[in-house]
Amino acid sequence: MTIAELHTLTGAYAVHALTGPEREEFERHLAECSACAREVDEFTATASRLGMAVSAVPPARMREQVLIRIGAVRQEPPLVTSRQELPDPAARSTGARRLSRYALAACLAAAVGFGGVAVWQHRTATDAGQRAQRAEQRATDLSQVLAAPDAVSTTRRTGAGATTTVVVSWSLGKAAFLASGMPALSGGRMYELWFDDAGTMRPAGLMDPAVSDQAVVLDGRVGVASAMGVTVEPAGGSAHPTGDPVALLTFPAGHG
Repeated sequence: MTIAELHTLTGAYAVHALTGPEREEFERHLAECSACAREVDEFTATASRLGMAVSAVPPARMREQVLIRIGAVRQEPPLVTSRQELPDPAARSTGARRLSRYALAACLAAAVGFGGVAVWQHRTATDAGQRAQRAEQRATDLSQVLAAPDAVSTTRRTGAGATTTVVVSWSLGKAAFLASGMPALSGGRMYELWFDDAGTMRPAGLMDPAVSDQAVVLDGRVGVASAMGVTVEPAGGSAHPTGDPVALLTFPAGHG
């Protein structure tokens, strides 16, 4: 495998999804790549926390559904600083086309295996059956985006050190946002997601202000949006951003 291809296997390695020669080759790469070593540590911790942050145990069919649907997402290689770690343009192109396991999708599969997905509800349902049904629907929606054949992703680190990823499926017209290490908010403030429609920010849902690791599907269709952002807003969210984005990710170009 090329270096660009190896960069996409951090999540699969973190949840023990690599075997045989592929695992051995990745471990040799891991010993020399600080960026991948850091991602493996983060994804291992994220999978563990997601597995414990569950309020309702989903039915077995949800786990089977997620594991079947999670196949491959083309991911941009991480930004690296060592000259030795920089892939050549041909390797980068090959890596973008490779259908390999996607890091955070693998973590999602592990979380479902432990019992569910930690995605916050703005209005808590009082009926346990309703909670389980909604949790299943959220996991289904998320897995559909992550496992879409045309899904592509961009990963960036925020100024506060959080790792953020947007996964876009142009055929579904949907996008998912995955975050690890988001700082907790106080004073009733919360994170709000936005689609960037050529400079006009369109509301796309809220995140739990007290949970640092989350995976959510943005509300609404991608449409003409070319990017997404995250801002800190008052309780209940805002119709328009009231401050600078804490995260801003450009959507990768779609592939046919």
